[in-house]
Amino acid sequence: MAVDPELIADRRRLRRKLSFWRVLGVVAVIAAIVVVGATIAGRAPFRAGQNQIARISVDGFITGDQQRMRDLFRRVAQARNVSGVVVSINSPGGATTGAEELFRGIRALSERKPLVAFVSGTAASGGYIAALAADHIVARETSLVGSIGVLFQYPDLSKLLSSLGVQVEEVKSAPLKAEPSPFHPTSPEGREALRQVVADTHEWFKRIVADRRKLGEAELAAVTTGRIFNGRQGVPLKLVDAVGAERDAVAWLEREKGVATDLPVRDWKPRTSRDLNLWTAASLGADLLGLGELAEKLRRAAASAEAASLDGLLAVWHPVSEK
Repeated sequence: MAVDPELIADRRRLRRKLSFWRVLGVVAVIAAIVVVGATIAGRAPFRAGQNQIARISVDGFITGDQQRMRDLFRRVAQARNVSGVVVSINSPGGATTGAEELFRGIRALSERKPLVAFVSGTAASGGYIAALAADHIVARETSLVGSIGVLFQYPDLSKLLSSLGVQVEEVKSAPLKAEPSPFHPTSPEGREALRQVVADTHEWFKRIVADRRKLGEAELAAVTTGRIFNGRQGVPLKLVDAVGAERDAVAWLEREKGVATDLPVRDWKPRTSRDLNLWTAASLGADLLGLGELAEKLRRAAASAEAASLDGLLAVWHPVSEK
C-alpha cells in the first residue's frame, strides 16, 4: 500500500509541535520550582535587582551554631542593591557563644553597610548582645531590653536515682573533670569553678555594654543587675537610643547615613535545611489544607525542638525567674 507523503509530513509536524510543548512544559515546571523555592526561602528573584533596605531578623532562642547567619551576613554585605540594613530583634537570648557570633557578624556587616537595630519585641540577654552590635538602637516603648547577665543551669538527679536504686560509678582523671554532673551533688570546688566561669563571662558581657553604649562605671552598675527594662526606661539608661517603630529606624538610616528615602524594606533570610524538613513540610501542608491552628502548633513544636538543643552557658531571659 502506498504511503501518502502529505500524511507523513503532517505526522512530522505534529511530532515537532509535541516536542516543543514538552520542552516548554519542562521549562515551566523548572521555573515554578525556582520561584516557589525562592518564596519559601524568603528570597524574591524578581526583586533581586531593586535597590532596597535589607531586614535581617534575629528571632527566638539563639543557638550556638550561627553558620547560616554568617552566610546571610556575607550575602547581604556583598549585595550591591542593598543600601542599608535593619536588624530586627525579638529574642530572649540563648547560648552565649551564639550571641557572641551574632555580635561579631553584625559588627562586620556594619562596616560594609549602614546598619541600625530595631527591637520589635524583646532584646534580652543574648538578644541584647546582638543589638549592641549596631551603632543605633530603636525600640518600641513597650519592648523589653537588658537582662544583662549569664546563667548556667544543670539538674541534680542524684536523689531521684537513689530512690530508684540506681548508683552511677565513675572514674575521673581529676576531681573537676565532668563537673557539674547530674548524677551527684556538685562539690564546693566544682561550684566555685563554675562560679568563676559565669563571673568572667558576665564581666565580658558588661565590658561590651560599657564599650558599645559609652557607659561609666556607675551607669553600668545600674543596668547590669540582670533585670529587664522597657524601651521607655532604656532611653535615659542609654540601653537604647530612641523609641519608635521600624519606620523610625529606617528614618535614622536616611538622615544619618545618607540612605536614599522611600526604599522598600525586604526580608533577607538564611538558607536553611529547615525550610524543607519534616516540621516545615507538615506545617506548609496544614496551611494549604486550611488548618491554620495545626500549622501554628507544628511551627511551635519545631521551635521547641531547636530550643531544647541549647547547651553550655546561657544569656537568656526567663520570665518566670523575674517574679
